[in-house]
Amino acid sequence: MPAMSGFEDADTEETLTCFQVTVYHPNQEQNQVFQMLRFFNRERLSSMEVIKFGRSPNLCHYTFRDKQVSRVQFSLQPFKQFNSPVLSFEIKNLSKKTSLLVGNMELGYLNKMDLPGRCIVRFGEYQFLMEKEDGESLEYFETRFVLASRSLLEERHYGKPVPENGFSSSTLPTEMDENEY
Repeated sequence: MPAMSGFEDADTEETLTCFQVTVYHPNQEQNQVFQMLRFFNRERLSSMEVIKFGRSPNLCHYTFRDKQVSRVQFSLQPFKQFNSPVLSFEIKNLSKKTSLLVGNMELGYLNKMDLPGRCIVRFGEYQFLMEKEDGESLEYFETRFVLASRSLLEERHYGKPVPENGFSSSTLPTEMDENEY
């Protein structure tokens, strides 16, 4: 019987769910509100963690350099839906002073909802395009941040229009004008 090479008998590594967040703020160039985010790097996180976003580096995993942002603005929490083999995420507004718009759904303080696979989240002048790419692992997931140079609400951004309601389903075909590419 031939000997197995190292890669043949090694455990198969599970793919991780990747949660990509494209960020936009109109004054990013002048104020560097996203300077604390590491763009284009994937960060591996435990699915047992609640990920907080806000102004306070002592309370939040991801911070924004802006006094208009609450110390803790919102959180993302991974979870597993019944009868689903992949991670899902819920978003919760933790700001007492600012509502969070998820698509066109307004979340007040402590309101939460499940995030669809692709949607726009907004508060103040901040815009986040949140996109989830499913993986196999339930133990870990990855985050990846991308800096947008223009508003995420522009129809042709990233070649995939986000409807006015802010939600998009990757399972639905989108019609493209033949002149777009």
